[in-house]
Amino acid sequence: MQYKMLVLDMDDTLLTDDHKISDLNKKVLLEAQAKGVYVVLASGRPTSAMTAYAKELELDLNNSYIISFNGAIISTVKDDVILFEQTLTQKQIHELYDYSVKMKTHIITYLDGEIISETDSEFIEIEKVITGMPHRKVPSFKEAVDRSAVKCILLEEPSYLKEVEQDLKEAMPHLSISMSKPFFLEAAQYGIDKAASIKILAEKLKIQQSEIIAVGNAGNDLSMIEYAGLGVWVDNVTPELRDRADIIVASNNNDGVAEVVQRYILN
Repeated sequence: MQYKMLVLDMDDTLLTDDHKISDLNKKVLLEAQAKGVYVVLASGRPTSAMTAYAKELELDLNNSYIISFNGAIISTVKDDVILFEQTLTQKQIHELYDYSVKMKTHIITYLDGEIISETDSEFIEIEKVITGMPHRKVPSFKEAVDRSAVKCILLEEPSYLKEVEQDLKEAMPHLSISMSKPFFLEAAQYGIDKAASIKILAEKLKIQQSEIIAVGNAGNDLSMIEYAGLGVWVDNVTPELRDRADIIVASNNNDGVAEVVQRYILN
């Protein structure tokens, strides 16, 4: 099989634990693009928190794309043109806020390049580090969120948040719900996930489903792992998901992405 698109989750997949692209991963991804393969980053991150990595991999020079906010936005790297965008309504965000209060979790969303919340949390601090975005703590979340936004994240201690995940899926079946980290429970518009946006992009580029490789590690990657012609977990995958991919490669800290590229694209 000649693969034409390689879709990569970022945190805990492409990136090492210190949020860097290893020298080997970078080398082989540049080689893959030289062979004409589209390398696409697909992350729960905001677009602005992906762009520097995309340019480090020369995705701009190779006319490639970013799928951000778990699939809610598809944009070009070269000139930041949005090809697709789907948001939560203000009403839906306010409903999620009410739910988070009831369930005693923290909740954040994103407006005007800022993380918006009513509370402080060690998990919000992690999101600040990951995204590099400023955090605006507001007196009233509902008053601050006066329009639509791309997604919300509920944040809390992992074992409790796993219980919340099941409850939220039953309480709000009209939304897309997935875990991106054990302490991040993400909510987006119904039908929005990484697979749906990969399908849109692949159709635009006239690439078949069977010609796509997707690599990830967590619940918010599952849709693309099951959609792709070759679905790949890195070894640090969430344990209960291990049997849901075609293959498992080395971990994010041990050049798992490079292993995929060397085995299935460069060879």
